[in-house]
Amino acid sequence: MDDSKIIELFFARSEQAISELSDKYGRICSSVADNILNNKLDSEECVNDAYLAVWNTIPPQRPDPLLSYVCRIVRNLAVKKYHFNTAQKRNSIYDAALEEIGDCFPSDLSVEDEIESGEVAKAIDSFLEGMDKQSRILFVRRYYYSDPIEELAKMFHTSRHNISVRLSRMRKRLKKHLIKEGVLL
Repeated sequence: MDDSKIIELFFARSEQAISELSDKYGRICSSVADNILNNKLDSEECVNDAYLAVWNTIPPQRPDPLLSYVCRIVRNLAVKKYHFNTAQKRNSIYDAALEEIGDCFPSDLSVEDEIESGEVAKAIDSFLEGMDKQSRILFVRRYYYSDPIEELAKMFHTSRHNISVRLSRMRKRLKKHLIKEGVLL
């Protein structure tokens, strides 16, 4: 079903909207939550909470694109659940991605605090605008959706080593870009 029709079902307050949303984007939403939480039950809970949040925000919101809107909600809920679950523990998938990108932000603030700040977000946006489409996708899939390197290698039809090298080079360029933009590191 087309996104606009799903949104219209939400505006009509039809319960079919949740079913259609789940059918169309359920797998990717689960993947986003799984990558962060590494726990099927918690991931399922986050996805269901995200569906409720979408139900509560549409209307009045009319998101375009719907997939990005839903994934952002899932990711935010998963990150909150992750912090709740792992106050002193380590989650290898999500922590690995944060540690990689964390080298670009060696300040006293956490990586999430830095990324959420408007100044850094603008600098990262301008950095991503200067990249080719495939590199942008790779960067976002790894550092926003926390996709494992193995999965990215399959997605880009290349080796795990190639993905690691590309990501390493992107992080070095990002660090230089942030310095050039005047972001305090």
